[in-house]
Amino acid sequence: MPNNIYATEQTPLVSFIVTTYNLPDEMLKECLQSITALSLNHREVEIIVVDDGSDEDTLSGIREICDNIIYIRQPNKGVSVARNMGLKIASGKYIQFIDGDDKLILAGYEHCLDIVRFKDPDIVLFNFTKKDTNIDTPYMFDGPLSGEEYMRRNNIKASVCGYVFSRNILANLKFSAGVEFGEDEEFTPQLILSAEKLYATDTCAYYYRKNSSSVTHKKGKRRLAKRLADTEHVIYNLYHLAGTLPAQDSAALRRRVAQLTMDYIYNTIVLTRSRHQLEKRIRNLEKKGLYPLPSDNYTWKYKIFNKMIKSDTGKKVLMLALPLLKRER
Repeated sequence: MPNNIYATEQTPLVSFIVTTYNLPDEMLKECLQSITALSLNHREVEIIVVDDGSDEDTLSGIREICDNIIYIRQPNKGVSVARNMGLKIASGKYIQFIDGDDKLILAGYEHCLDIVRFKDPDIVLFNFTKKDTNIDTPYMFDGPLSGEEYMRRNNIKASVCGYVFSRNILANLKFSAGVEFGEDEEFTPQLILSAEKLYATDTCAYYYRKNSSSVTHKKGKRRLAKRLADTEHVIYNLYHLAGTLPAQDSAALRRRVAQLTMDYIYNTIVLTRSRHQLEKRIRNLEKKGLYPLPSDNYTWKYKIFNKMIKSDTGKKVLMLALPLLKRER
């Protein structure tokens, strides 16, 4: 059962869903302090911390931060289940996901809150950064656009921590419990498509901290196989969904599917470095109707990659060049 330290009858403006698993107390505190530093008063903010089965109870370490935390501790089931639990509890008009090892950037996120307050959006997209000092804060934004229109024109950033959204557009959408890698890639396109008033800003409002102990950075053959299998699952699900949507929505989602498929082939080359694995996975994509990639010129990178991956010579060049380029980054 959740330990509800504070409750209010007024509907909060934003519910912040913070997921954590075996994080140092100081890191989680820094995350929560980035929320409490915002200009939201205690009735406008709801903080939900979902502890996904940490070895030790984290409540004692965060109680001192503020007195309005809803703390939920569950058996370790993965971040998707943790986020679904947060969604189930959240009562705010808007929702913001935060990973407990990251934090909000004050000036940038205040800009996003201004859009929320004065534009009544369905969703506000913003940028994240891997540095937390000397960050410029551009106060420009684009919108409103429909989510479908935005997705037909842009390659989206799928991280669920990269936007704040209205709970009204969520409907029955949830994270797939069995997906450990790419759960955002399945959730975000569907959420964006449901938005009628989308705003996008270049401001950096979220600090992403590279955590070597997180699931996405764990290595090994089993983890690699799981990562590629999860990506396949997401691609197939979205491709199937695209076939059931109205024409414009379908076109928008098919663009995302094509980008994900390209990324999947790229990661197969970089992570396995195996021509056998590449050909095997391309055959699987072909059986599903996902290969060859669509001939649309979405971006110049997509255009070049698509041309090369269709030929035997191009595949050989990619097999040699991509692992080297990845190593230099």
